[in-house]
Amino acid sequence: MFSLNGKVALVTGASQGIGRFTAVALAAAGAAVVLAARSEEKLTEVAREIESAGGKAFAVRMDVADTEQIKSGFQQGIAKFGRLDILVNNAAITRDGLALRMKLDDWEAVLRTNLTAAYLCTQQALGAMLKQRWGRIINVTSVVAETGNAGQANYVAAKAGLIGLTKAIAMEMASRNITVNAVAPGFITTSMTDPLPEKVKEGMKARIPLGRFGTDRDVAAAIVFLASEEAGYITGHVLDVNGGMRMG
Repeated sequence: MFSLNGKVALVTGASQGIGRFTAVALAAAGAAVVLAARSEEKLTEVAREIESAGGKAFAVRMDVADTEQIKSGFQQGIAKFGRLDILVNNAAITRDGLALRMKLDDWEAVLRTNLTAAYLCTQQALGAMLKQRWGRIINVTSVVAETGNAGQANYVAAKAGLIGLTKAIAMEMASRNITVNAVAPGFITTSMTDPLPEKVKEGMKARIPLGRFGTDRDVAAAIVFLASEEAGYITGHVLDVNGGMRMG
């Protein structure tokens, strides 16, 4: 089940967190993985981890806020492995603040990285996928795209836009056997949540029916499923990975 043997995936934001675990999980399922992020040092570590487990990985430095770096990164990845079957748009940043005082630069930077970059990466991937008439595009959005969140107008708008982009491209590409879906993580244990006071963490967990934070592995597992042949009849869908925090 969920074998990705012979497939090639590209993961943005692959140097840490959800992106790193997703890249490792895709490789464990048999895919060759192009690792894209800004930090070459961290990418090298991920590539070494994959290769030491018998997988195939290729690191490309890519700042997804830079159109030329996106084009170059995709060209390098496709040249290395000869094809591209799976794209995971995961790269994202936050610049939080109340909307009343949010600087335009902070608004535009988050929209550029979290939404526009996913559109540009999708454009680059579709050329290869259309030729082989097979593809999987998975966009990493967020539970706050569906619920809203104070102090994150830019992030919420970008992630909500990603859901709309998912559905639009899914409609356009369905006849070409290319599926486009999104994964919406809830509260996930990260380096940002680790330092929070226990009282704050307990308050957050109280909103989660399963009673715990999610992990990067939980999200990666959902992405591997959506990338597989077994998910071939699912498109335009948002898969919630939130412990029941939001249902329906």
